[in-house]
Amino acid sequence: MKALQGVEGQVAWVEEPSPTCDVGQVRIRVAAAGLNRADLLQKAGLYPPPPGASQVLGLECSGVISEVGAGSSWQVGDRVCALLAGGGMAEEVVVDGRHVLPVPEGVSLVEAAALPEVYATVWLNVFQLAALKPGEKVLLHAGASGIGSAAIQLCKAFGNPCWVSVGSAERLRYCEALGAQGGVVRSGDLDSLRDFGPFDVILDPVGGNYAALNLKLLAQDGRWVLIGLMGGREANLDLAQVLAKRVQLLGSTLRSRDDQFKADLFSDLSQHVWPLFAEGRLKPQLARTFAIKDAEAAFAELASNTVAGKVVLVIDDSLS
Repeated sequence: MKALQGVEGQVAWVEEPSPTCDVGQVRIRVAAAGLNRADLLQKAGLYPPPPGASQVLGLECSGVISEVGAGSSWQVGDRVCALLAGGGMAEEVVVDGRHVLPVPEGVSLVEAAALPEVYATVWLNVFQLAALKPGEKVLLHAGASGIGSAAIQLCKAFGNPCWVSVGSAERLRYCEALGAQGGVVRSGDLDSLRDFGPFDVILDPVGGNYAALNLKLLAQDGRWVLIGLMGGREANLDLAQVLAKRVQLLGSTLRSRDDQFKADLFSDLSQHVWPLFAEGRLKPQLARTFAIKDAEAAFAELASNTVAGKVVLVIDDSLS
């Protein structure tokens, strides 16, 4: 099979051995794969896959099941999307059948490739780890990203007002159209976020240079969920604020979680999130699609930090 590898900072569409399909697994003929910031880091040699995971790029994909291992309830021909520790940017992928969900009603295969990683990330970090309660206020840094786009929609669906920090006025309007109450452009005065706070939960892919601000913005018993380090890995913090506000700082990753954890997470998504697509309360936010031959341009697009929503690579357009 052909698959996308990161080679010396570039991407290459190369021949790879076809994986075997074992008990409980399914083989998916891949239609499309979502592009995530983790793929940029892996391409640059900064984020290797967990031990035992595929070296092929891609943490999520959509497609059609072509083989079913013993013990799985999926059927050949099912249209699905999947969460992966790696391997999604390939002609086919083998994955634990418990990490697969059906393509939601009214969603295309290409759109479905943009769903698993972002909705799993938001559900895990905002609704499970941070235990968001109805009516609590949320701040989403990088609110126009794929994760931010999903988080805004979920907050709206579950009755939680949310605000964002973003890179431009255009992206702020995009977030407000999705359901955000408002926010600020990061080139301006980020401290003005205090006008909207205090916030019960902050979802933070930035870290470093936003850390001190986050402490100021959090409410009593606030939860700060750190999921990335786009703004650096070091920060000076006034720990007295952590004590006085009883702040919880939660560091979280998804890719390295074990199979059972991801299976339980996907069971929750199936029950609480996936039905919202059929109801029209959630919609894929597809910014741009690229053919697999234009993968380098797709990576450059995501790296530009100007994307509102998700970038998807189309691998087999005959399936879409």
